[in-house]
Amino acid sequence: MKTLCRFGLFVLIACTGIGSPSIWAQTADGGLPDSPSVVLNSAPSPHDGPAAAPADAGGAPESPTERQATWRTLPGNFLHDQKKIWLTYPAELAHGRHWAPTLAVAGGTAGLIYADPHVMPYFREHQRNLDDFNDGFDAYITTGMVISVPASLMVGGYVRHDQRTVSSALLCAEAYGDSAIVNLAIKAITRRQRPIDIPVGGNYHDTFFNGGKSPFHGSSFPSGHTTGVFSVATVVANRYARHRWAPPLAYAFATVISLSRITTAAHWPSDVFLGAAIGYSTAKYAVLRPQ
Repeated sequence: MKTLCRFGLFVLIACTGIGSPSIWAQTADGGLPDSPSVVLNSAPSPHDGPAAAPADAGGAPESPTERQATWRTLPGNFLHDQKKIWLTYPAELAHGRHWAPTLAVAGGTAGLIYADPHVMPYFREHQRNLDDFNDGFDAYITTGMVISVPASLMVGGYVRHDQRTVSSALLCAEAYGDSAIVNLAIKAITRRQRPIDIPVGGNYHDTFFNGGKSPFHGSSFPSGHTTGVFSVATVVANRYARHRWAPPLAYAFATVISLSRITTAAHWPSDVFLGAAIGYSTAKYAVLRPQ
């Protein structure tokens, strides 16, 4: 029940708070106006000087460098993102770019793979002690939580006739789909065994290329839930960075869901780390970066 209440509160905030014109409407000095209609509906005075930048339906000035999305552009955007991921990024890496973050992620993942067999037995042996927490974070509930964020933004955007909020929802969906392709490709290659499939006290080593017949369902590396939730959280955190609470709330939401994949023994810590890196980097540098 507590989990459902937290989930409902998050959806309510996403649907009614982030897309609210009264929140996004800003005065020239950065403060909130007494009434959003003052900003949204007032006609410019001939004595006002140069016109302000055009505002979207949410009252926030559109940045010329901010990525936008519509239903019509979504398929093309997705294909363009995949080109960035599979062709542009390797080419730039070959020319000496992006090596520092790439090595940081690779090193962190390698270190956690080494630590996995020493860490995971604790969660397998104490899984019953975590039942109260894990019951609210099974695979279906967490998937619903992640999907509810863009869905709530979409509904809120259409209800309020706020194209920027609709665009944010579509960008969340785009980031989710882009990162899922990367995630599934790695799963199909690595075929890692899930911790929950190893008996308590069993062998926690040699888990790669041992994940069952299905290259997707039985493969643990990296975590699909973590990849998806961090891709969505990164879009929300960046699109609504003006709200001080938005980035911490978005990333806290993603972190709790990601950690639940370890406590439920569905994934290894290295699965979660790499999944978070894929979700974040795909959203930040493929989806949100202007075309």
